[in-house]
This record gives sequence, structure tokens and C-alpha cells, in this order.
Amino acid sequence: MNDKERAALGSIAASAGLTLAKAVVGLLTGSLAILSEAGHSLLDLAATVMTYVAVRVSGKPADAEHQYGHGKVESVTALIETGFLFLLAATVVYEAAQRLAGESKYAVEATGAAFAIIVMSIAIDFFRARALDRVAKATSSQALEADALHFGTDMLSSVAVLIGLVGVALGYPFADAVAALVVAVFIGIAGWRLGRRTIDALTDTAPAGVSEQIAAIARRVPGIVTVERVRARSAGAVLFVDLSVAVSRALPLDRVTAIKERLNRAVLGELPEAEITVTIEPRALDDETVRERVMLIARNNGLAVHHVAVQALADRLSVSADLEVEGTLPLLAAHDTASQLEDAIRDELGPTVEVETHIEPLPAAILAGRDAADARVAEIGAALSALAADSAGLNEIHDVRVRETADGEIVNFHCRVNPALSVRAVHDLVDGIEQNLRRHFPGIARVIGHAEPGRDMKEG
Repeated sequence: MNDKERAALGSIAASAGLTLAKAVVGLLTGSLAILSEAGHSLLDLAATVMTYVAVRVSGKPADAEHQYGHGKVESVTALIETGFLFLLAATVVYEAAQRLAGESKYAVEATGAAFAIIVMSIAIDFFRARALDRVAKATSSQALEADALHFGTDMLSSVAVLIGLVGVALGYPFADAVAALVVAVFIGIAGWRLGRRTIDALTDTAPAGVSEQIAAIARRVPGIVTVERVRARSAGAVLFVDLSVAVSRALPLDRVTAIKERLNRAVLGELPEAEITVTIEPRALDDETVRERVMLIARNNGLAVHHVAVQALADRLSVSADLEVEGTLPLLAAHDTASQLEDAIRDELGPTVEVETHIEPLPAAILAGRDAADARVAEIGAALSALAADSAGLNEIHDVRVRETADGEIVNFHCRVNPALSVRAVHDLVDGIEQNLRRHFPGIARVIGHAEPGRDMKEG
């Protein structure tokens, strides 16, 4: 049994005892105020029984028929309880008016038992209202919150009854009817507050300030450009949140997923009761470069491009790129793919843009190979060192590897390069070594050189 159920059962026991005691004393003394309190307590007993059932049902997990869970069972229970409160308030007002008009045959007696039951009622309502409110806040239970509100109101109405009894004891019999009217007012206020809150929950009214709080949290998450929409509603202890945010369309999918996870953690850190659905929308940013836009177009079309070059001519842009396609693809199909990419780039950048693509075969996904003989590795390593000696700013050839494949030999090597050189200059140096090596050894299909910053090197 959880805390919510224990609190509800305790409230049932207290309501049953108070209802019986107030009814007996009210009948013996003829006090409308005490009988009104008894009726109020009887409704509270019925309400707490419904609350107990509601918290048991609302705690069930979501199923095929109730995909958002059973939390609104508590709201339905609170709405029924609201109706009972208004019905009781109307009954009490009617009977009090009858007595004040002198049309009632009941005589009121202010006995010691009457005073004792009302004082006991005040004490019990005080302690159980505090206990229920504490559990309601800890579990976000609307049903328990409704009970706590009722018993807090009961305590105040019992004080009014106590004052009415004092008036009767002092010789003012109408004080009992006046106290009953005060009780009816308290019952009506409690019903109004509970009804308004319950109807808000049943009509999916957004909790006050929650949407703004969630939007503020989302704006603090790196990578989120704007918060497009926030929708929130409560169902029992759960806060359902639909959140739509925008990110740069140039971000890769794994980055977008990471942003979404970070956003979920941020919201749950401040609103642990939330169940969040996040929608990510791509947005074109003002600072996107033409190269980024071309790469994005290719990626969205499932194509691989590299060496994207952009030229600003007098009256137009010129874009060129290397397009990688499957090496076994017929030229006609590859050309159609290139034409589709070029059309997509023109759609994005404008019809006057000049677009050229160079079609290249994609490397095999997995190319079977084996290490070349040590003599062959040594031969190629020596050739690389000789080529490096003639190249200013590049030396220390090391970590040479040669692999034999069906497409030819593949050579990998590392070298030291003057760290003051630009990336473009380093690329040209390494590329020159690679080209010269392939001229010396026509059987080499590919050369991959890795440049590392050298120590104590000067530009030659």
C-alpha cells in the first residue's frame, strides 16, 4: 500500500467516526448547524471512499484503452464531490431560512456533548488536513488535494458552529441557524474552488506558468534555435508536455538526437512529474554558408560529396563538387543522379547558379587485403624518404604500411611537416609525395599520407 492509499484510508476512518458522532449529537440537541456538519461529514465520507478508489485506479499504468494513463479518474471523482458540496450547501441554506422565519419546530440545546463533538471535530480536521495536504503535494494527487481542502474548510465551518452554540447557550436561539448559514457559505466556497480546479484539469487547461517555465528551460539548451510551441496538461500526478523546438538543419542526426536527450534531462530536472514529447524542426540559419547548404542538400538526398568549391562571379555563383557514386553503376544512372543533385542545388540557391559535378567511384565498403612482404614495404619506405628529402618542409617518413588488394596496392605513411605551414601548403606537399610515389610504382592504387607537426623544423 502506497502513501496515497494509506492517507485515503485514514481519512475514511476519521470521516466515518465524525459523521456518526455529529449525527447523534445533532439529533439529540436539534442543532441545524451540527446536523449540517453531520451532512457535510457524510458527504466527506462518501468523497473519501471515492478518493480511495480513485487513487488506486489512477495509479494503474497506461494501457491500450487509456494510453495517457488513468490520472483523470481523480478529476472525475473531484467533480462528483463538487456536485455533492453544492447540493449540501443549498439544503442547509433552505433549512436555515426556514428556522430564521420561525417555521421550524426544532428547539436547539447547547449541551456539553455538542461542544465536545465540535471541538473534537476541529482538532481531527486540522491534523488530517495537514497530513492529506502533505501527501497530495508529494504525489501531485488532485483527489487527496480535494480532501485536504475540504477538511480545512470543515475546520473553519466547525468554528462557526462552535460560535453558534455559544450564542444559543447565551440565549440567542437564532445563532444556530446563522452558524448553519456560515457553514453553507464555507461549503459553497470549497465547492467553487474544487470545481474550478477540476474543470480546468478535465478541459486540459494548461497549469499556470508551466508553459513559460518549460520554454525558458528549452531556450537554455545549447543547439536549440527557437522554441516553436509548448503545450502542457495535467492528468493526475503526470504532467504531459508537447514541445516543439527548432535546430539548425545543418546538424547531423546524432547531434540532433543528443540535443533532444539533453532537453529531456533539463525539463525533468525541474519538472520530474513531466512526460515529454519533443518534436525537432529543422531551420535554415542566416549564417549558413553556401558550402554548408550544398553539403546539406547532398546529405538530404543520401549522396556523398567532397571538394565543394564556391566562386562568386560578377553576376552569379558557381558551385562545383566531387560526387561519389557506386563504382559499378552505369554512367547513365550516375549522370541522372548528378543531374538530380544539380537541380536540387539550383532550387536552393536560385536558377542562375552555375553547378558542375565531377563523378567519382565510391571506395569499396570493405576491401579484402593482406600485408605486403617486408622487402616491398622497405622498398616503398625508402622511395618515400627519398622523395621527402627533395621536399622543403617535410621529412621523417615513418609508420609505412603497404597492403595488397584486388584493386592494387594501398600505401599508408606518416610524416613530419613544418607546423608553421598552412593546411593548404601541407596538403600540397603531401599530395606531391603521393603523386610522385604512384609514378614510381604504377601498381599502387592509392596513397594516404598523414602529416604530423614536426619539432624544431624550419621552412626550407
